[in-house]
Amino acid sequence: MNTQSPNSWQPLLGGIVAALLVLIAFNSFVILNPGQAGVLSILGKAQDGVLLEGIHLRPPLVSNVDVYDLTVQKFEVPAESSTKDLQDLKASFAINFRLDPVQVVEIRRTQGTLQNIVSKIIAPQTQESFKIAAARRTVEEAITKRDELKEDFDNALSDRLDKYGILILDTSVVDLSFSPEFARAVEEKQIAEQKSQRAVYVAREAEQEAQADINRAKGKAEAQRLLAETLRAQGGQLVLQKEAIEAWREGGAQMPRVLVTSGESKGGVPFLFNLGDVQ
Repeated sequence: MNTQSPNSWQPLLGGIVAALLVLIAFNSFVILNPGQAGVLSILGKAQDGVLLEGIHLRPPLVSNVDVYDLTVQKFEVPAESSTKDLQDLKASFAINFRLDPVQVVEIRRTQGTLQNIVSKIIAPQTQESFKIAAARRTVEEAITKRDELKEDFDNALSDRLDKYGILILDTSVVDLSFSPEFARAVEEKQIAEQKSQRAVYVAREAEQEAQADINRAKGKAEAQRLLAETLRAQGGQLVLQKEAIEAWREGGAQMPRVLVTSGESKGGVPFLFNLGDVQ
């Protein structure tokens, strides 16, 4: 039976020690990239002081560094509420946020992972903020004054999330919907408004036409008054004769070869005829 001498184990032990030293060396520091923050935990306890980008030493084997992304995050969160007039209103918000570097250690102690932050903090606070904003207006106002609804929502959400170390950068309303009953009511109202506007238009058109008739009648009466005054004035009979001749010509007849006037009145209306028409 062959036995190995103690010296034969030395290369193996030396290799193991070298591997352990390399492992300890690699676990003695951590590198954080730009846009990252780290929280050092020793034996499971988070240490004070956030680790920012760069190289950081840490106790090997007994420590761990949780890395958080400080860049802008975007999540879409659904919400629903009742309006001031007790109508159901549903919305979906796209929320852009990032973590406050100063509070990353507290976030690690109270919330843990980014997934927990979204599901346990952002989602329920979004719902509550939407309830606050929607309850201040009717469903019609929520639709027609959408910018004001969003402003109230933003203010409420920022106030609620600031204490958790979550900074809201921007929100947008991805979708805003209401109950089918209200949709039908809106459609019926639009139809009624269109009918009302049509009735107003017809009434105005009739009024304008009536006014036009009045204006035409006034104009005709004024013309007749002026004509009467002209006829009563000196030379008025000559005007009457001239108009009779113009009427004859406008009727398509040739100028008459015979013109007979009454001998009793110097200004009487002439009697016009053509000799060719006499059989």
